[in-house]
Amino acid sequence: MPREQGLRERKKAEQRERIADIAARLFAEHGYDGVSVLDVARTANVSDQTIYNYFPAKHDLVLDRADEFRDLYGQAVLARTDGASPADALRPLVAVDIERYRGDDPALARGQFPVLCRESGALRRFALELREQQVDRVVAALGTTDAGIAAIVARVHAAALICVVQTITDEIGAHIVAGTPTGTAAAEMKHTATIALDHLDRAFRSVLQATGDSS
Repeated sequence: MPREQGLRERKKAEQRERIADIAARLFAEHGYDGVSVLDVARTANVSDQTIYNYFPAKHDLVLDRADEFRDLYGQAVLARTDGASPADALRPLVAVDIERYRGDDPALARGQFPVLCRESGALRRFALELREQQVDRVVAALGTTDAGIAAIVARVHAAALICVVQTITDEIGAHIVAGTPTGTAAAEMKHTATIALDHLDRAFRSVLQATGDSS
C-alpha cells in the first residue's frame, strides 16, 4: 500500500510539473494576461477542473511556490546564528535566486515569475501581496530575536530587506527580456545585492548599538 501511494504521489507531482511547464511556455509566448486557464487545459489535454485541482487560481500557475516563499526569509532571520544580522541571513537566499536564474531554461524563463510580475499588473498585485506577507514574517522573527527594537524600526528594516529581494527579482526579469548574457547579469546583480545588504547590515548594527543590544 505505501508503495502504491508513493507511485500515485509521484505521478501527481509529475502531472503538476507538466502543467506548470506548459503554462510557462504559453505565458512566454502570449503573456500572462493573454492566456486563460482554459488555454492551459486545452494545451495540456486535460480538463480545466484538473488544472484547478493542482492550481486553485490562475496566478498559482506562476506563484505555485508562494507558501514556501512566504515563510522563507522570516525563518532565515529567526534561525540566524549569533552575531549575524538579518541581512547576513538573507545573503545566501538572494545568491540562490541569482544562481537559479543562471540555470533557467531560456524557453521557459520569459513565462516565469520574474518576467511576468513586471509585465502584468494583475500578477504584480498578487506578487506584492506576497512580499507584504514576507515582511510580516520578518517582523515577527525580529520580534523574537531582537525584542528591544521598536516595532516601527523592525517593520522598516524588514521592508527594506524584502525590497532587496524584490528588486533582484525585477532585475532578473529585465535581464531575461533584454537577453543580457547570464554571466554578466549575474555578476552585476551579485554586486548590487551585496552593496544593498551591506548597507542594511550596518544600519541594523547601528540600531542594536542605539538600543544597547550587541547580540
